[in-house]
Amino acid sequence: MKKLLLSTLTAAMLATAGAAGAQTLTIGFADPLSSLDPQLNNHAGDRSVALHFWDLLIENKDNALQPGLALSWKPLDNNTWEFKLRPNVKWQDGQAFTADDLIYSYTRAKAVPGSVATYGGYLRTIASMSAPDPLTLVVKTTVPNPDLPLNLASVHVVSKHVGEKSTTEDYNSGKAVIGTGPYKFVSYTPGDRVVMERYDGYWGAKQPWEKINYRYINQAASRTAALLSGDVDVIDKVSVSDLARLKESPNVSVYPYDGLRVMLLQPSFNPAPNQYITDNAGKPLEKNPLLDVRVRRALNLAINRKALTDRILQGAATEANQWMPKNTFGYNPQVTDIPNDVAEAKKLLTEAGFPEGFKLTMHAPNDRYPQGPETAQAVAQFWTRIGVKTQVEVVPWAVYSGRANKNEYAVSMLAWGNGTGEASYALVNVLATVDAKKGLGASNWGHYSNPAVDRALEQATSEFDVPKREAILRESVKVVSDDVGIFPLYHYRNIWAAKKGLMVKPMTSDRTAAMMVTKTEK
Repeated sequence: MKKLLLSTLTAAMLATAGAAGAQTLTIGFADPLSSLDPQLNNHAGDRSVALHFWDLLIENKDNALQPGLALSWKPLDNNTWEFKLRPNVKWQDGQAFTADDLIYSYTRAKAVPGSVATYGGYLRTIASMSAPDPLTLVVKTTVPNPDLPLNLASVHVVSKHVGEKSTTEDYNSGKAVIGTGPYKFVSYTPGDRVVMERYDGYWGAKQPWEKINYRYINQAASRTAALLSGDVDVIDKVSVSDLARLKESPNVSVYPYDGLRVMLLQPSFNPAPNQYITDNAGKPLEKNPLLDVRVRRALNLAINRKALTDRILQGAATEANQWMPKNTFGYNPQVTDIPNDVAEAKKLLTEAGFPEGFKLTMHAPNDRYPQGPETAQAVAQFWTRIGVKTQVEVVPWAVYSGRANKNEYAVSMLAWGNGTGEASYALVNVLATVDAKKGLGASNWGHYSNPAVDRALEQATSEFDVPKREAILRESVKVVSDDVGIFPLYHYRNIWAAKKGLMVKPMTSDRTAAMMVTKTEK
């Protein structure tokens, strides 16, 4: 009992230390964490935590590549890249960082056992790697790949000397969490928090926070309450329903930024009967109606995106007609906004042989995406109005991600981060034909497959001429749009809130990390 009481008191002290004015920062974050293994799953929560412990070869900040563990990089020929590494970088156990660590990392990250969202897509063009000296990495690619530096800016680097004798379980226990990043591991309580302390041997700028208490609070209302009560210093993914309350609080600052993340729905392209697609009597249909582009167009036209952004997101999102937002690399301005046309939707269903519609069940996670379940319910109402009688099942992310990954659902919900800032990221992971060996389609939960999209990805991957490459990506957007391979709904704005005296400035996409938070002048 005494040990339990001591543990409880310690947790309480950690939770309130930030509010008490110590050099401890307490963050309440929304995205669930599947593992401390930084190469296991390409999930938002995992990546946010990984930023504290692990570095990247190249940093992608403000949509520009900047030095990380590499000081410089250049192509030696169309299929060869050379990276010159930062000297005097130490792992947190004192061993020197070298090019051998990179070779080990990128080999491991291609296929980590148990992954449901692999990093292999970033590494798919690597043919071989070598280290002419400890501070030089040479990468040979299978095809010309002008995006290799951008690809490597998404894969965290682990050490060879620790990693080659460690499993994912060793990372989760903290035993293998020995990085080159600005913070060191203290403890991890799954489903609750990660505690870390500043690594004073870090090669970069010294961090202002001595300790970080990184708390998982999945409910938006609970995050808001924790901030207002002083239990946490910063929260992410602020609920739109709490915005007015937070803005009116004299002790809170709100930081909204336009984001890259798109909310989209993925129809299943599995031709086999699906228990979640039935006729109006509840009998599974022999053929999947979602394979008919007329049905997909009908469902797309039935969605009132303005209602979603105005009523569900309350202005904290913009309507999406494609997966990239405006003014980004690969966004196609010729793809027009998707109208809400109920009459045309009903006509298309009739032409496809479903004048009376059919029944469908859509799935969404209940603990992952802001306003995700509410969005799913609204879309279900839109579809029901045209005769596709839709119900929604919400399930925990831990269950949802595994089943969605196996293409078990009729329609899946995915909020894709577009973290590299260009259209090829989704092509690789969400729209390319699923091929685990090539690292393609890791988040293509509906198993969409279009040869024209695959060709566009192949061409864009090997095109060094930037305008030509962007033209290829823009054309791929039109192909997917015409084929209705996905149902894009809206682009989120990223909203953080912090106690007065703290400023939050984004680092990469919508990640949340202590390095984003600084003190302001009082």
